[in-house]
Amino acid sequence: MSGSSFGVIMDIADLLSSGGIVLRGGVSSKRQALHTVAEAASVALGLNEDRALEALLEREALGSTGLGSGVAVPHARIKGLDRVCAVFVRLETPVAYESVDDRPVDLLFALFAPLNAGAEHLRALAAVSRAMRSPELREHLRQARTVDAIRALFVKDVPATAA
Repeated sequence: MSGSSFGVIMDIADLLSSGGIVLRGGVSSKRQALHTVAEAASVALGLNEDRALEALLEREALGSTGLGSGVAVPHARIKGLDRVCAVFVRLETPVAYESVDDRPVDLLFALFAPLNAGAEHLRALAAVSRAMRSPELREHLRQARTVDAIRALFVKDVPATAA
């Protein structure tokens, strides 16, 4: 990876507020994990929790958003949003998620976009997917003890990738 990942991480930080980061204990299913994401979006972004969950489930019905390595990037378009925004949920215990590598998921970086946010939505998805492919970032996200520590990981360059 080149130093260009710095800009990617900065873009992600712009999408994610501290209020949109949730460290959660146990959930026992993919649906409960997505419910946790919808709940976080309701609190942090002011979205209707039921509508957010429904939109996430509709997107999952098209194919799993589990990228592998314990990471999922659920995403949905929501009426009434004026920009792409995000929430991050770290689960204490990974859950089965129908990921491409069949590994359970514990890191969920969810994106919510306006209905008409075509290119912006795709750029955000690409940036998050690229960042979450970093083994170093995933490990740091799993080890971080606080919401602020997790937020800080998205505000600076991913360690050991630029050189």
